[in-house]
Amino acid sequence: MAVREAGSTWRGDADGTDRLLQELRSRWRRASFAAGWRFPSDWGVPEVDDVCQTVVAGADLPAALGGLGRARARTGAGLDETLADLAALHAVLEEPEAVLPNPDAVPSSLLRATALAWADAALGELSAVAATENLTGLATPEYLRVRIGEVYRAGRRAGFSPADRFVLLVVAVDLSRTAGWPRLMAMALVGDVLREVFDGGESLAVLGPSVAAVLAERGRGLAERAARTRKLIAERFGVDSALRSTRGPDIRIERLPCSEEAAQATVDRLARA
Repeated sequence: MAVREAGSTWRGDADGTDRLLQELRSRWRRASFAAGWRFPSDWGVPEVDDVCQTVVAGADLPAALGGLGRARARTGAGLDETLADLAALHAVLEEPEAVLPNPDAVPSSLLRATALAWADAALGELSAVAATENLTGLATPEYLRVRIGEVYRAGRRAGFSPADRFVLLVVAVDLSRTAGWPRLMAMALVGDVLREVFDGGESLAVLGPSVAAVLAERGRGLAERAARTRKLIAERFGVDSALRSTRGPDIRIERLPCSEEAAQATVDRLARA
């Protein structure tokens, strides 16, 4: 399946188009994992579906890849990993059964569009330190890192260890088999539940396409609130037919490490879990 020129489209009914989209997405995913994509749960961002739709419609692929590059940077994927994913896409477009992508075969126009967009977003994240993520209404990972730094500085000044007082409550949802709007809706529902349950000044942040976290004090009914969070998310998923088959969230409590550097590394790890 070669990359189509703008204006060239597949002919067929809606069912046929849906099948093409699903097949392309599945082949691309397999090839990307074979190329070394490290975290399966964060591969299927909405921009993946945008790229697939662009290919099937024969529209402007570099423009869609720009959106994908920015999304990859925002979710923490490195440039090497992002370009390997692009090579996987190109490989299956050229040869549907390809499983071993060749990065050197990707056209320069596609490489340029993806790399420049990735760099744009990566540099933008350096200056966006206190923003709110629009979809979920939760804080960005950058803001959570700022709050963690404040907690450790307060601990040094007051003579207490944040590891003894604070934890990260992590909420992870398996969205690896969910695509498009339902995937977005799932995280929006997670954000709604977290704001409802943790309404006492805790820091709530989205860390990745399927992971959110709460910086909270130990005790204060934390176990009960974690259980309520799990129950409410499962109930709200159950109401939506597109999410009904999605498993309930994985909720766990991570104690903060002794050092701020280790705590920041923990945030990075959780964002890619």
